[in-house]
Amino acid sequence: MDEFSSPVSNLIGELSRLPGIGRKSAQRLALHIIRMPKEQTRALAAAITDAREKVRYCSCCGGLSDGELCGICQDPARDHSTIMVVEEDRDKAAYERTRQFKGVYHILQGVISPLSGISPDDLKIRELMDRLKDDTVKEVIVATNPTVEGETTAMYLSRLIKPLGVKVTRIANGVPVGGDLEYVDEVTLARALEGRTML
Repeated sequence: MDEFSSPVSNLIGELSRLPGIGRKSAQRLALHIIRMPKEQTRALAAAITDAREKVRYCSCCGGLSDGELCGICQDPARDHSTIMVVEEDRDKAAYERTRQFKGVYHILQGVISPLSGISPDDLKIRELMDRLKDDTVKEVIVATNPTVEGETTAMYLSRLIKPLGVKVTRIANGVPVGGDLEYVDEVTLARALEGRTML
């Protein structure tokens, strides 16, 4: 028999399905939510529903947006001749926190991973290549995570892009191998960006 009532158990079950949330963390969160004032729980539920219904992918970079284009792609002050390619939106957010990168982004929505059944066709690579068809893009910075899959994806992109005459660079060392960009501090990310190298 479960130690909690059915609604609480259901809430714990749903929260434990979130990435990085185990059963104990889900239980702590559920009990905290139950103790919150009703207005706060309604606001939380409304924020989740609102985000899920209104957020979509930018038609240019593939990042999360509440409109056809995200704020960065719409910004005329950004350098649209430089595209940084990242795996996920959280990696873009990490670079934005450095306030060092003035170009635009392209979000792949993952990396090539044959063991997980993810091929180049499953990523937003075709959309990236479409962005390179005009002559405005001068450099593509490949900022995939320094993992085996990230390096494989970087080399694949380099082989595709170089024949177009576009400069292809890779973020420099300083980002720990096997780590995720999401957890790297801003100073390390800024140094990695400054020290990028040709692929």
